[in-house]
Amino acid sequence: MKIEAMKISLEEMHFYAYHGVFPQERCVGNDFVLQLTLWAEVAGSLEHDDLTETISYADVYEVVKAEMAIPSQLLEHVVGRISQRLFEDFPRLSRLSLTLSKRNPPFPGEVRSASFSLEASREG
Repeated sequence: MKIEAMKISLEEMHFYAYHGVFPQERCVGNDFVLQLTLWAEVAGSLEHDDLTETISYADVYEVVKAEMAIPSQLLEHVVGRISQRLFEDFPRLSRLSLTLSKRNPPFPGEVRSASFSLEASREG
């Protein structure tokens, strides 16, 4: 068998958090939804039924949850912090794709959400 890619995805993670440019956003909070896909070297888990051969979904979630709890003005900043921490904490991780959406952003007009997406890979 030739393996083309190994991906782990956590879809529609929901958080209530305090990110935003306006002081009221950081006081009142808002709903956020996060989509995350990780590319990682986890081939050992295909042969060995052992958590040490992969990346724990629960551990990834806890990293995201911890970073979402730290208020930031910009979605870009939150996404940057989450990405950096994931690369630091999970050496098997080679690449990621992350989208963070703020539901009902506080500006005039009918907009379901505002989002920022990032695709990044591990350096060298």
